[in-house]
Amino acid sequence: MPPKTAPKQDTKLVLIEAGINIMMEKGYNNTGIQEVLSSVGVPKGSFYHYFDSKEDFACNIIEHFDQCYSNRILESLRDKTISPVKRLKKYCQAGKANLLAQECRKGCLIGNLSQEMADQSETLRLCLSRVMGKWRDMFSGCIEEGQKNGEISSSFSPNAMAELFLSGWEGAVMRAKATKSVEPLDVFIDLFFAQILK
Repeated sequence: MPPKTAPKQDTKLVLIEAGINIMMEKGYNNTGIQEVLSSVGVPKGSFYHYFDSKEDFACNIIEHFDQCYSNRILESLRDKTISPVKRLKKYCQAGKANLLAQECRKGCLIGNLSQEMADQSETLRLCLSRVMGKWRDMFSGCIEEGQKNGEISSSFSPNAMAELFLSGWEGAVMRAKATKSVEPLDVFIDLFFAQILK
């Protein structure tokens, strides 16, 4: 029986998801369009039907990854059954478990591409910056809620604390990949929460 091919309306999504998997492993520059196409059995003509260029493909990947990841962030941060600090800790613990499951490889696609491509492509830099700004705002909302209920210190603005959280977390993920250990995540979690609690 011949292998099942994806319905036409799903081809774009199939390509994006294959692109995410390969870029997580290899980065932007080491991901070839032919490798993506071969991995899912899609002809080259289909690629250029959906995407203008490799850069356009990467922007679509970033947007799709953001939609999926933002839903996961919101799932953690909107859980009103637990306090804002517990929500932030839950996010960290889920991220740590995910990195452990990957044996401290791959990390965060948005962080990886930001390091690799921010100086090489203004289009990708703007895409990545928008996503990071959106994530920061989600964390900021949770932190602001914690400040209002007296759980989190009000010494700094929610935006500043969210920026510190996001930058520190992404940096810890990068260090975890480099050291092949989640210890940098543990250090970040311990120190960040020790500083923000009232």
